[in-house]
Amino acid sequence: MRPFHPAYILEVLPQLIPYLLVTAEMVIGTVFFGSLFGLLLAAAKIRKRKVGAALANLYIYLTRCVPSIVLLFIVYYGLPEFLLWFGININDASKGFFVITTFSILFSANMAEGFRSAYEAIDKGQREAAVSIGLTEFQAFRRIVLPQCIRVVIPNFTNSLISLMKEGSLAYTIGLIDIMGKGQLIIGQNQGSYSLEVYLALFLLYWALTILVEKGFGALELQLSRGRNGQVYTEVRKCS
Repeated sequence: MRPFHPAYILEVLPQLIPYLLVTAEMVIGTVFFGSLFGLLLAAAKIRKRKVGAALANLYIYLTRCVPSIVLLFIVYYGLPEFLLWFGININDASKGFFVITTFSILFSANMAEGFRSAYEAIDKGQREAAVSIGLTEFQAFRRIVLPQCIRVVIPNFTNSLISLMKEGSLAYTIGLIDIMGKGQLIIGQNQGSYSLEVYLALFLLYWALTILVEKGFGALELQLSRGRNGQVYTEVRKCS
């Protein structure tokens, strides 16, 4: 058996790091579209209209029941066939399109529950007080409710983002070359040699990304938490 070579980890890292850009693009695209759709789902649940709430609950339930890799293959192989029925050909679409579509579906389900729970955690009396002094419903939401919702949703958003980065490594299974895909290519070029070293290098990169996300959003949550009660009182005073 070939001996373990720790030095190869440092040798392979520079080959993997440039592909962090592909991973970042996938994550950013997924967060953008997934969060928008998650807001729509959360709004449907908060309003509690029978049809909208039922459809949102069904969507979230079905999405949570499907493993990520299964949904990825369904979207990759099934979506082009489905759209062809309507005369839309996406067979030439990039691999990134299918990856972002898949993980946006998954991310939106998680964020819908996060947004809903954050909204319901805010005391309704604050919104009612803002409206009673002359603010519109939208102004009360934007100036009083929304800033507090952002603070409350940050832990859930952080966990969902970390899960997204890890599950996003499955993108290589349909041919997307991100850091995981590049790692698989390196292993293949070496005919299976240095597999452990490559996977340890990937471990270090994913670990560093996770720490960066945790520390960054932890600092943001702490910043938003400072003086939050006084801030709400000040906003109400400004509007009175």
